[in-house]
Amino acid sequence: MTVLGNLYASSLALLTDLYQLTMAHGYWKQGLAEREAAFHLFFRRPPFGGGYAIASGLETVLDYVEAFSLGGDDLEYLASLQGNDHKPLFAPAFVDYLANMKLSVDIDAVAEGTAVFAHEPLLRVTGPLLQAQLLETALLNAVNFQTLIATKSARICRAAKGAPVIDFGLRRAQGFDGGISATRAAFVGGCSATSNVLAGKLLGIPVRGTHAHSWIMAFDDEPTAFAAYADAMPANSVFLVDTYDTVSGIDNAIEAGKTLRDRGFEMQGVRLDSGDLALLSRTARKQLNAAGFDQASVVASNDLDEHEIGRLMEHGAAIDVWGVGTNLVTARDQPALGGVYKLAAIRDEAGEWSPRVKLSEQDIKVSNPGLQQVARYYQGDLMVADVIYDQLAGRPADDITFWLDVPARVRNLPAHTRREDLLVPAVRRGDVVAERPALDAIRDRAKNQLEHLDAAHLRLRQPLVYPVGLDARVHQTKERLVAAARNGGES
Repeated sequence: MTVLGNLYASSLALLTDLYQLTMAHGYWKQGLAEREAAFHLFFRRPPFGGGYAIASGLETVLDYVEAFSLGGDDLEYLASLQGNDHKPLFAPAFVDYLANMKLSVDIDAVAEGTAVFAHEPLLRVTGPLLQAQLLETALLNAVNFQTLIATKSARICRAAKGAPVIDFGLRRAQGFDGGISATRAAFVGGCSATSNVLAGKLLGIPVRGTHAHSWIMAFDDEPTAFAAYADAMPANSVFLVDTYDTVSGIDNAIEAGKTLRDRGFEMQGVRLDSGDLALLSRTARKQLNAAGFDQASVVASNDLDEHEIGRLMEHGAAIDVWGVGTNLVTARDQPALGGVYKLAAIRDEAGEWSPRVKLSEQDIKVSNPGLQQVARYYQGDLMVADVIYDQLAGRPADDITFWLDVPARVRNLPAHTRREDLLVPAVRRGDVVAERPALDAIRDRAKNQLEHLDAAHLRLRQPLVYPVGLDARVHQTKERLVAAARNGGES
């Protein structure tokens, strides 16, 4: 059974916005339900003021598509909905249509763990217009959130400079599913473990934990509490030392560690959860080393994120392991990615593909037309540019590209480059065909991807914009459609 199936017993086919169903009803009524269309899921700006995102959530998308089915109680509910005239919102024949519908869409997707950039599709969905429309909300829900958290995790792990980062965020996550999805995405982005035991069971992520202040407070004094914890967990003792006084707590942990050593065990470390973490971590390291516990780790938590970790590192913090919670799993500084799902082409009555654009007063919101593919170019092992091209027109023209979001809007591709296409088949006619790599492999891919980006694109603040451009033919089609639409013509 899939992870999604293990977490939820009932159908998720109605995990959608009502307007997807009202549009589906309209397509059906206008005879457009089976008309083939192409949608793309993408974001317009990388999150957190950064230069990239880490694609995540495809596994959940595949689970959702694989399990998609409108059951009897779903159909009964839809049939019971009423409009403003107190009549059924949906025609009975439309509900019957949904009852007999089997997904037959194709989905092409960027592999999870891939570094991705603004404007380029993470997913392309082609198939019957009604079906592709019904998938929009669930696909955005899965990909937006997990991509956001995987990116936050990658930023935090880079700030930690290779030291382990543990996800401590379940208690602050946005609900049960938010906790599971956030833990999964945090692992994709680089976290080494989680406190989330259910995620450990479902996803195979290593689980780690210490104890809370309540453990200390349940005993008459801190030395007694530490001794009791050492007795209960002799091979896994990390002592939280700031319940009363951190420096004294470190001394008490050392005494408990000596008792453990006499029994043939080693204290694993101490955890700091408040105060000046840079100063206290150096103090802890000095005290531990002086007592012969140089292998014991100094673990830190307390409202950490990539910026605070970077600041602590600059101030000489002696922290070996970082426990990051709220700011990771809620992405508190930017709690939504803002990914969108836009129609880019539809078959006309003659069966020919007709490209579409969405206009806006803001250039960044004008969509790109066609059945899009993303070509990634490398010089050696370094990623140097991505180009969005229309698969129907063949491979991108290498002579000229119209770049987005960079000052020089038109320039040639770098010389001596090799290319790869990022979107690969994931679903064909409703059946999952994608390889489903282990989560460890997805995490390794994310790490590898960032190692092949110039450091200037990875800066936490004011990163260099990675070049993403439109193939000349896509650009020309877009310009023609925009001009026609603004002149009152057909798009």
